[in-house]
This record gives sequence, structure tokens and C-alpha cells, in this order.
Amino acid sequence: MSSRTAVVTGGTAGVGRAVVRELAAQGWDVAVLARGRAGLDAAVADVEAAGRRGLAVECDVADEEAVDAAAERVESELGPVGVWVNNAFVGSLARFWDTSPQEFRRMTDVTYFGQVNGTRAALRHMRPRDAGVVVNVGSALSHRAIPLQSAYCAAKHAVKGFSESVRVELKADGSRVQVCQVMLPGLNTPQFDWNLNRMAGHPQPVAPIFQPEVAARAIAFVAAHPRRMMWVGVSTAYTVLGERVAPWFLDLYLAKTGISGQQIADGERARHGANLDEPRDADADRGAHGSFDDKSLASDPWSAVSMRRGAAAVVAGAGAALGAVALLRRR
Repeated sequence: MSSRTAVVTGGTAGVGRAVVRELAAQGWDVAVLARGRAGLDAAVADVEAAGRRGLAVECDVADEEAVDAAAERVESELGPVGVWVNNAFVGSLARFWDTSPQEFRRMTDVTYFGQVNGTRAALRHMRPRDAGVVVNVGSALSHRAIPLQSAYCAAKHAVKGFSESVRVELKADGSRVQVCQVMLPGLNTPQFDWNLNRMAGHPQPVAPIFQPEVAARAIAFVAAHPRRMMWVGVSTAYTVLGERVAPWFLDLYLAKTGISGQQIADGERARHGANLDEPRDADADRGAHGSFDDKSLASDPWSAVSMRRGAAAVVAGAGAALGAVALLRRR
């Protein structure tokens, strides 16, 4: 790919921040689109420390015009966009009936329409050049929803359907532009320190928890080696396959464990307030990691095999996981 300019939305913290660092380390100039000024400045400093050019664009991805203007600025100041990573989202830990219509809409506007707006802006520039890769960041929850995150799960399901439709439209036109998806597991990011929380405990990722760099390596790999979809984490694999084989079992399991499993009774972990309407890294950089370093894995054999051995190994692994799910169902 000739262009070495990438865009990362939500690139100031968590997975997005780790992706910014990974792409810069691999020789990309990176534009960071987000709302928090301190996070933007720190992310660009990371890019420059890797010897590449960075560009900070203060932007709410729910605003279609702002995203279009950001794309124009990136093309003008850094050059043709070769990769666009749609990562930005906002979320909550609350029952549906404790979530206001305004809060639900805001989470949908950022998490779903933010990816729609980013994809539209990217394709406006990529399609005439007949080159480029859009990476839409999804989740295991794109395939199997869990309690307390109805808006987020619905948005991620919508992103999956949207991405599949646009991908086929591009193929039908003979375009070489790629729309890819990366499905992520529970990750140690600041999400759990600044999401909307209406539960008694501190929000925590669904175990097993992985460090954001695990996701970043997979996203950067897909950007350079486009594929339809990539799963990160064996937990993502057994969640997706389990939903296909025994959705009724997951209903029962999540009803018993899904609420308590997303909370921890620990008042010493950081809380920065909800970031739905205001960024929580405007005055202080939050970085890539959340407050669960003590519980997080720095590597993932599943995605490592997928990146190094290709589709055949993944199919074999999927078969093994499917067998395990079937065995669980029989038990």
C-alpha cells in the first residue's frame, strides 16, 4: 500500500491509543480524532516519538460534518488516507430501564453512527483512488449481547451488519477498497473508569481480560493484511461459537453471572465520571491502560496463530472450540 497515512478515531485512550502507537511504530503517520485535548496532545507526542508525523483533530464522531471536515484536513496536512480505524465509542453499566432515552441515543450516536460517519468520510476519499482499508472495531458482543450494556451491544451488532453490507457493495462494484472488522474481548482500558455507571460496584471487563496492546496488534495486522473479520481472544471465539450452538445456555449463564461478573467491590480504583457528553481526558491524559493491569493478559495465542499461520489454523482452532462448546452443551 503506497499511502502511509492512517486515521484512528477514539485514539486518545484505551484500544485507540494502543493502535495509534502500534501504527506509528510500523511506519504510519497517524491522525487522531477524539474529543479530549490532553489525550490528543499526548497521542500525537507518541506518534512523533516513533519518528512519524502526527495530527490531532478535536472531533465528536457523532457529528457527521465534523468527521467530514476532519478527513479533509487529514488529506491536506498528512496526505491520502490509506487506513481508517473506527474505534471511538461511549458506554455504560446500567439496566436498560435505568438508562434514559437521551443516554441511549448518545451511546448509539457515538458507537454506531460514529463508525458510519467515519466509513462514509473514508470512502469519499478512498473510492476514487480505488485503494484503502477501513477497519471497524467490533466486539464479541457484536455476536452475543450481555446484560447491563444494551446500547453498546445493540450498536456493535449494528456495526457488524453495516460493515457486511458495505463490504459487499464494494465487491459488487469491483472496488479494491476493503472494509474489515476486528472483534475484541474484554480489555483493560479506561472505559471502565469513565463509563456511565448505575450499579453498586466498580465496572470491570468480562474475564479473561487482555491488555489493549493485544487488540492493537491485531488491528494493525488487519490494516496491513486486510481480511473480512478477525477474532481476538479465545474468549471471543467461544462466545461467538457458543451463541451459534447453544444461545439458550448463554442466556441462562449470563442471567446468573453476567451482572455480578461486570462489577468489582473496589473503591480504590479510579473513577473519572461519565464521558457520554464530555471527554474525561481533556485536562489529563489517561493513556491506553485502565485500572486492571493486575488481572490482564499481555498476549493472546488465538490471534497470534491467526496472524502467523493463516486461515487454515484458525479454522482448525474454530473446530476445536466448537467441539468444546458442544461438549459443554451435552454436559
